[in-house]
Amino acid sequence: MAKKRVFISFDYDHDETLKTFLVGQAKNEDSPFEFADWSIKEHINDDWKAKARTRIKSVDVVCVICGEHTDTATGVSAEVKIAQEEGVSYFLLQGYADKTCKKPKAAKDTDKLYKWTWDNLKKLVGGAR
Repeated sequence: MAKKRVFISFDYDHDETLKTFLVGQAKNEDSPFEFADWSIKEHINDDWKAKARTRIKSVDVVCVICGEHTDTATGVSAEVKIAQEEGVSYFLLQGYADKTCKKPKAAKDTDKLYKWTWDNLKKLVGGAR
């Protein structure tokens, strides 16, 4: 079975370490996914959004890592909005177990924030949401 391709959306200014942890988990032997590490650290303009749209359209699912400041991360909200517009499924992953994690502004009220465990991650990537 082919591995799911996942785009990681995260707050560059506060949560880059979390992205590194997630990429590490993808290397586990029983990982059903691989990351398309195409995150773009550029000023958000039309060119940036066009690049993000192309990359998001090329994956099976978008994993949005939510931290304490994700609600103010304009890039994360832009990526979530693009996923919504393109019909690419996404899920919100709680980046910290011991901190208050916030959804990006573009997330829907009905979007659940999921606890980050290995079992949950595998299920979420597989479509269990």
